[in-house]
Amino acid sequence: MDARETLRMAGRSIRSHKLRSALTVIGVVIGIASVVTFASVGASVEADIVSEVGSSSASNVYVLPSPAGEDDGGPGFGGVSQPVFTEHDVGQLENTPGIRQVLPRGNVRVSALTHANDTVSRNQITATTPASFPKDAIVAGRAFRSGAEEAVVSRSARQAFEGNLSVGDRLTIESEDGNATTVDVVGVVNRTAGQLPFASFAGQPRFYVPTDPFYERTLESPAVGASQRAYPQLTVVADPARVSTVKGSVQNYLAGSDAAELKPESVELTAQTSGDFVEEIQDIVGQVTRFVTAIAVIALVVAAIGIANIMLVSVAERTREIGIMKAVGARNRDVMGLFLAEATILGAVGAIIGLPLGVAVSYGATIYAEVAFTPAYGWFAIAVAVGILVGVVAGLYPAWRAARVDPIDALRYE
Repeated sequence: MDARETLRMAGRSIRSHKLRSALTVIGVVIGIASVVTFASVGASVEADIVSEVGSSSASNVYVLPSPAGEDDGGPGFGGVSQPVFTEHDVGQLENTPGIRQVLPRGNVRVSALTHANDTVSRNQITATTPASFPKDAIVAGRAFRSGAEEAVVSRSARQAFEGNLSVGDRLTIESEDGNATTVDVVGVVNRTAGQLPFASFAGQPRFYVPTDPFYERTLESPAVGASQRAYPQLTVVADPARVSTVKGSVQNYLAGSDAAELKPESVELTAQTSGDFVEEIQDIVGQVTRFVTAIAVIALVVAAIGIANIMLVSVAERTREIGIMKAVGARNRDVMGLFLAEATILGAVGAIIGLPLGVAVSYGATIYAEVAFTPAYGWFAIAVAVGILVGVVAGLYPAWRAARVDPIDALRYE
């Protein structure tokens, strides 16, 4: 019996039990659609985050103290709030070839912020330099001036009070010791040049003040022998063509820096580029995607069991038909091929329907999540192949049983 005749007979058998076949195919459709959905959403989220990080901070090298002894040997995404980088370190790094700017950043401990008789509780605000606010990041107003009692706020910070905070308003900062300082809000920004790549995703209200006069954390510089401001994080803005070289230069400097002398033994100094963060993002998102996709594969296992069950029922129902086929000359491999073809068709149809359904669902999910849709073409091919494979594997045993039916007993079967 040739392949065309086998497929024709398999198709006729499937059409004769339309409802049963449709219910069997639904299991494969759900499994394939789930795999495609999770894989596509994961790829879309990964691409969106990587694009965001890469476009906004490709030239940045983040210098920060991190807990030593991470299991993976890497410093992770964040550091510790230990101020170790002195003004001497800042000056030395600024004189390193390939470095355009060094942006120090520290936290100012506060207890509350007040605007127009509305007070919000807050533990800390950020102290940095005017260079942290590039022109394309300023939504309204301007950057604050070093030495002035001025503040810049993020866009989300404008809604932190009942009355919207705007440029020109006055903001009262109450420190931990109860002293209050009133500053002018001079700018609104959508990001800063020195923030870590993931800070913008938090969407928390952020308030920025100049390090001079608000940041008061000081340490004695081992190199200079005088008390200087010390920061927990520095961001080095490198020449875009020399980011890797600058990272190496920064790491070399850190070995003999003030920070190396001032840091605790449990802390190590790290220099990471946006590319390092991107690799870690891709690793984490990839692991999450593989995990949820593996869960979706359970639906395919259930679908395979369903196909196998239906095919076994079909073998039992068509025992007499099998006997007649063998009586007129059909060989065991012809019978086996017939039932195997039926199972394969069920799996293939499920894959063909599940693929566009999964694409549609994942497209809707990315719109809801407000991320760009990125098709996971590799997973599409894998999903279709697995769908067909599910049909083949599920049909092997029933087909083998059908091929082993004795024709004499089959003809007696009622």
